Order: sequence, then C-alpha cells, then structure tokens
Amino acid sequence: MNHIDLADRVAVVTGGAQGIGFAAAKRIYASGAKVALWDLDAQQLAEARSALGEDVHCATLDLTVADDVTEAAHRTARQFGRIDILVTSAGIAGSSMPVVSYSVDEWKRVVDVDLNAVFLCCRAVVPGMIERNYGRIVNIASIAGKEGNPNAAAYSAAKAGVIALTKSLGKELAMHDIAVNCITPSPIKTRILEQVSEEHIRYMLSRVPRGRFAELEEAASMIAWLVSEENSFTTAATFDLSGGRATY
Repeated sequence: MNHIDLADRVAVVTGGAQGIGFAAAKRIYASGAKVALWDLDAQQLAEARSALGEDVHCATLDLTVADDVTEAAHRTARQFGRIDILVTSAGIAGSSMPVVSYSVDEWKRVVDVDLNAVFLCCRAVVPGMIERNYGRIVNIASIAGKEGNPNAAAYSAAKAGVIALTKSLGKELAMHDIAVNCITPSPIKTRILEQVSEEHIRYMLSRVPRGRFAELEEAASMIAWLVSEENSFTTAATFDLSGGRATY
C-alpha cells in the first residue's frame, strides 16, 4: 500500500459506518488524518469507531435534513478546529423496477439520499474551506450515473446528478486550493447490493470487462490520493473505477 500523507488534516466521511465510506475512512485515518463519521445508523457508527479508534468523532444524523447537516458540520469543526476533507459516500440503491412502475415516493427518496444529501453536505463545509483557501471533496457517484442501468433509473439519475454537481462546484472553487472530484465505481460487494435483485447484480457484473467486483480497498486507494495535497491541479473531474465498463 502506497503511503498518502494526510497528517494534521480533518476529514468528514458520510456513510462512513460501512461500505466504501468505512473503507475510505480507514485509509484516511491510517494516513494520519483526524476523522469524523456521519451516518444514520448509530449502532454501525459505534462499531466503526471501535474498529478505527476512540478519537474518531461520530455524528448520527439524517443527511437529507439541511439543519442537521449544518449542525453536524459545526460540531465537527468545534471538535477538530476545521474540516479539510469531505467524502460523501452515503447512498441507497432503491427499488429495481422499470420507470413506468416506479413510485413517485420511492423516486423522491432515492434522489433525496443519493443527490440532495451530497448537495447539503458540500454546502455545509465549503464556506470553511473557502475561508482557509484549502479543501478536498470526493463525491461517490457510480458508473450508473454515466451510462444508466435499466430498472434503476432513480439511482442512475441521482448519480448523474452527483457527477454534474461535482463538475459545477469544482469550477466554482477552481480559483481556490480546493479540489472537487468524484469517482464512478462499478459494483462493489457492500450492503447496498442487498437492496437490489440478483438479476440486476448479474446484469451489472456482466457489463464489467474485468469480470469481477471492484474491491473496497481499490476505491479507498483512489479516494486517498484525491483528498491529498498531491492532487493540487485536478478538479471538477470524474475518475472511473469501473473495470473497463465506462465508454467515456
């Protein structure tokens, strides 16, 4: 494992209690940063903190509630003095069904968690980054946001929105030492796959030329570099992690 120097940095990882979020938090913490985990699942948060270290700050909140996100940002900043890094990993898959059968409430739920929450988190931490003229943001999108998956329109649309949000925000902040990028993984074996059908999993995997799932450590490695000072130029970009599936 290559060494990434994040000493004295402060990182917030949403959805950090499990999956890509936890893997990223583990790598960032091992690289020397102070870490705050934001997640809805209090029990999973406690387990994640136990696995990482007692100095990890945890906030249990609904990331779709603007006031709660703002307050979490204030609490984390009070705890550690500032926020240098944001990784937005919280997300849900939603139902696997065609658009004509998709309920309005389910559509809104998926977009709220997978897109609106990313906006709220960025909105809460960016002012402090601008004030200090430093920041690194990595939003976890998906290959579905580039290419669209059948029977997953809400998820695909939300992740496409994350890509566009990343590009817009990155351009807005380009005159500061703030990098805003996203990654687009193909399927990784996390609990989010429990929310979709086996047929849908087989379809997604069949589209990956490497013929396997991406590994959590592969995602964490990419994220760790993107949130480091070494990433001093690239911003408003999408980093493919799809095993060759992406066509652009």
